[in-house]
Amino acid sequence: METKTFFISLFAVSALLLHGVFTADTERVSVSVMEGDSVTLNTNVTTNQQEKIKWYFNNTLIAHINRSLSVICTDVQCKEDNVTERFRGRLKLVHQTGSLTIMNINRTHSGDYTLVIINGSDSETIFSVTVHDEEKRKSVVEGESVTLDPVMKRTHYLMIWYFNGLLIFEDQSQIFADVQWDGRFRDRLKLDHQTGSLTIRDIRTADSGLYQLQISSYRFRIIQSFCLCVSPKEDPIRIPMEREPVRCESPVGLQ
Repeated sequence: METKTFFISLFAVSALLLHGVFTADTERVSVSVMEGDSVTLNTNVTTNQQEKIKWYFNNTLIAHINRSLSVICTDVQCKEDNVTERFRGRLKLVHQTGSLTIMNINRTHSGDYTLVIINGSDSETIFSVTVHDEEKRKSVVEGESVTLDPVMKRTHYLMIWYFNGLLIFEDQSQIFADVQWDGRFRDRLKLDHQTGSLTIRDIRTADSGLYQLQISSYRFRIIQSFCLCVSPKEDPIRIPMEREPVRCESPVGLQ
């Protein structure tokens, strides 16, 4: 029995050493996003010349910072395989903090993202990311109401809503629509403080466009997008080809 226990313990230690760190306390964070969203996984540190930061996806190295060198593992510096290739053009690594952003995420990116920080007090954090396949484009008729639901329901997160890149609704019931939109949304927006859902009442064709929700916590930041198409009452929604299509391009500042 003692021999069996020894080998089990040795296996556990080897698994931790695979990531380059041995730590008794591993923080676990659950994150849910929709296909096409962007998510930033935060390190909550400021890098220095002594620190090394490594990011793994299901035990495969995808990005790391080694002192002054930052490498995303779809670059030529890393060995390419089926795992790292799926992230090509989708990863962004902030050298000052080591935070990792996955852009235009899809279901193949669901899994465990392990952050390893190697310094005087080594640490490991596992982000379990789940990508949901949900319809992001919504079509309604003028005069109706529509509700935009976040994939992560509100708890202690900070939630901010944008329309075409400009602020319309922030936490604490602060509405900025009247200031930036000349009263366009006055008395027509409602935020559900239990879920973070945004309802637009008596909707108008001018309300067509890109709605984005920024969900922030100390551990992550999600940009969730909805493309809303509003048809006039006299224009059947089943014949969209007669109308100019709604453009839903993400503003540079919200990626």
